[in-house]
Amino acid sequence: MNLRDIKKDIEYVLSAFVEDCSVVASVNSKVAESAAGDLMEEAIDLYNELRDKVNIKVEGSKKAYYNDLRKEILTKTDALYEKLSAAVKASL
Repeated sequence: MNLRDIKKDIEYVLSAFVEDCSVVASVNSKVAESAAGDLMEEAIDLYNELRDKVNIKVEGSKKAYYNDLRKEILTKTDALYEKLSAAVKASL
């Protein structure tokens, strides 16, 4: 995997999450728009944070650094989906 693929992964995963938040907010009127909006903002902040981490100069093993970054993308996005799920469950 190369750096370009990691950047594309960040873009894809977090844009999919923002789209999911948008769909949930439009389909389920009981989910507070502020909750969906807050999650979208959190996703955008995470996107910026991860892009900053990708663009820094890496000392030492690049492969290990980028593997850890890939894991971080998944775990943090998973946490965002958990929050979205909790917001939907709270609205029921």
